[in-house]
Amino acid sequence: MSAVPSPLPPSPVYLPFDGETYRPSMGLLALDLAEWIEVDRDLPKDLALKQDLLAKRHADVFAALPASRAGSQETLDLIATHLPQRFPDVYRRDGEALANIATGETWDLTQSDLHPLDLAGRLVQEDLCLMERNDEGWRLTAASLCFPSRWSLAEKLGKPMAAIHAPVPLYAEKLARPVDRFFDKLVSNKAVWRANWSVKDDPTLYQPIRYQSPVGSPITPETVGHRIYLRVERQTLRRLPKTDAILFTIRTYVRKLEDCVTSAAVAQRLANSITGLPPEVMRYKNMDRFADALSVWLTHREETTES
Repeated sequence: MSAVPSPLPPSPVYLPFDGETYRPSMGLLALDLAEWIEVDRDLPKDLALKQDLLAKRHADVFAALPASRAGSQETLDLIATHLPQRFPDVYRRDGEALANIATGETWDLTQSDLHPLDLAGRLVQEDLCLMERNDEGWRLTAASLCFPSRWSLAEKLGKPMAAIHAPVPLYAEKLARPVDRFFDKLVSNKAVWRANWSVKDDPTLYQPIRYQSPVGSPITPETVGHRIYLRVERQTLRRLPKTDAILFTIRTYVRKLEDCVTSAAVAQRLANSITGLPPEVMRYKNMDRFADALSVWLTHREETTES
C-alpha cells in the first residue's frame, strides 16, 4: 500500500515591494536549485486550469519553434527528475511513468503525442519559457504560458529580448544591455530568481491581453481591499547544461489586498512603492485608474492595523 501523501503546504506569501522609489533593475537573487520549483495546496486547482486552457486554447498557451526541441526535452528531463526528488510525497516516478499523487494523474514521459515542453508545463504550477541564442541575441523559442500577465505568446514567439520587452517602460534605456550580458554569462550550475509584483482589479490567472475597459461599478476606498489583488510572479532563470538554452519559469500568486496587507508596515511599504512609480509605469501596470482609491485605503490600513 502506498503511503498517504502529506498535506500540500500553504502558498508562500511574497511581498516584494520595498517602499523605495522605483528604479529599473533585474533584482536577481541566488537560488538554491533544490528550491527551483514550488508546490502548494493550489496544485490540483492550478493544474486543472492549465489542462482546461490547453484543451480549449492550445495555440494561445503553447507554442514552440522547431529548433527548440532539444532544449524542451532537456527541460522535461530536468523537471521529471527534480519533482520526485524534491516532493516525494506528491510525485512518484517508476521508470518513464511519473505520477502526481495530488491530482491522480500519471504521465508517460516518452509519449510522442505531446511536445516535451507541453508535457513539462502540465507537471508544475509554473509557466515555462525557453530562451535560446542566435545572431539576433536571446530569443523566445518555446513556451507553455497558461498564466500570462497581459501579454500574448503569439506576439512574442521567436523575438529577441529587446522586442519582447519593448512595451516595458525604461527597459530599452536601462535594462536591455545588462539583461543580455547576464544571459550570456549565466552558468549551468547556478540559478537565480526574482519577484515581480503589480496590483490588479482582476484575479484571473490567464490574462493574455492588455486591460481594455472597466467592468462593474467603480472601485472606491471602501471596496479596494476585496476588489484589488496583489499579483506576484516568482521568476527563476537557469541555463540548461546540455543545450545551453536558458529556462525562465514564472510562478504566479494572486491574493486579495486585504489578505496580504495585514500590518501598518506592509501598508506603508506598498504605499511608498506605488507613490515612487513613474507615471508611465503606473499606466503600463494599469494602476492609474484606481490609484487614488488605493492610496486612501492604504493610508487607512496603515492607521488601523498594528505594525
